[in-house]
Amino acid sequence: MKIFFDGGCRPNPGRIELAVVARGVAYVDRDAGHGSSHDAEWLALLRAVAQVRALGVRDAVLLGDSAAIVTQANAALAGRAAPGHASDFAAAVAGLRLRVRHIKRTQNLAGIALARLHR
Repeated sequence: MKIFFDGGCRPNPGRIELAVVARGVAYVDRDAGHGSSHDAEWLALLRAVAQVRALGVRDAVLLGDSAAIVTQANAALAGRAAPGHASDFAAAVAGLRLRVRHIKRTQNLAGIALARLHR
């Protein structure tokens, strides 16, 4: 299963928005707290993991357009989690078989869902 994630904030730092798209359904949170764009991407990834669990799936590919977050998440999956968001992610994925992959922004269905909020 493919699950798309994206997060952002306006201004940066500012109010965090995030989206997760799974099975063609967009789950959008327009007020996920306050922080930086880095925080927003991590929160979107953590929300994607929560959606994996909510769907009862154990094996999924999480697709995001933030190369930095994808790199850090893959390090966490390999047992090299840094303190903070990465260690939260490492704990959240226990018992799941997940892969995190980088995709172009134009391919990210979650990013497209967020962009539609501001039209």
